[in-house]
Amino acid sequence: MSNGAIDIEEFENADGDDFEERTDTERIVVFLDEHDDRAWKAASIAERLGLETDAVSAILSRLKERGLVRHKRPYWAITDDEERLQSAYRLHRFHETADDQYGEEHLEDLQTDELEDVQ
Repeated sequence: MSNGAIDIEEFENADGDDFEERTDTERIVVFLDEHDDRAWKAASIAERLGLETDAVSAILSRLKERGLVRHKRPYWAITDDEERLQSAYRLHRFHETADDQYGEEHLEDLQTDELEDVQ
């Protein structure tokens, strides 16, 4: 998809949200969740996702602070706390919706119990 085109077979077989742009953080969380039977080095995650290792390391550190990933040097894995992960996903979707509805500059004014739980 990097050249702006995909194979028609890929297009025909894809779900509607398969082409939705994801942030690097979302891509990392989805990757770890889809591969929850393994722990990964940041460099391996970066290679698999086509990202810079330093960027992946920084994102993983922020996710760890929020309790969304586990870390034992040098490996990273998705949290085993499914409820926390689902709560973070709901909060993320809430912020996307709120941003669309209210504009990014007003998001700081919106507070939820879920936000406090995830932080």
